[in-house]
Amino acid sequence: MSEKTIAKKAVLVDEVVEKFNNAVSAVIVDYRGLTVEEVTALRKQLWDVGVEMKVIKNSILTRAVDKVGLEELKDIFKGPTAIAFSSEDVVAPTKIMADFAKKAENLKIKGGVIEGKIADVAEIMALAKLPNRKGLLSMLLSALQAPVRNVAYALNAVAKAKESAT
Repeated sequence: MSEKTIAKKAVLVDEVVEKFNNAVSAVIVDYRGLTVEEVTALRKQLWDVGVEMKVIKNSILTRAVDKVGLEELKDIFKGPTAIAFSSEDVVAPTKIMADFAKKAENLKIKGGVIEGKIADVAEIMALAKLPNRKGLLSMLLSALQAPVRNVAYALNAVAKAKESAT
């Protein structure tokens, strides 16, 4: 192998290492059998929520996971491999991949990385059932507003009771 080729591969490995280091979650899938239209639709769904999907050679992935300390992932790098990296939302790639896999039977989730820890298919599927970041923030806001709302209802009821008494 020429020095140029080795240098290019080293750059690719470094790029993948950087993606793993910057990602809060990464979902690894086998996309064999998907049509071009399906892959395009999947990429668009991921892109719309700030998730990047890359098809990466298994040899590059193997070298990259060695560098980031995720060696246990090497076993799932067989066949065509694509990875969805998310640097902001932990749930987004899991949810989109799981939903898409229900419609497109050829998409197989192999595993992933959640906040630096290796996740198997069951953990990915469990995480996919959670609401996304916006949904969780909405639930939190609703929970925080409930006591204030209850006080407002109580004060309103007291005011109405005093009005009807006079």
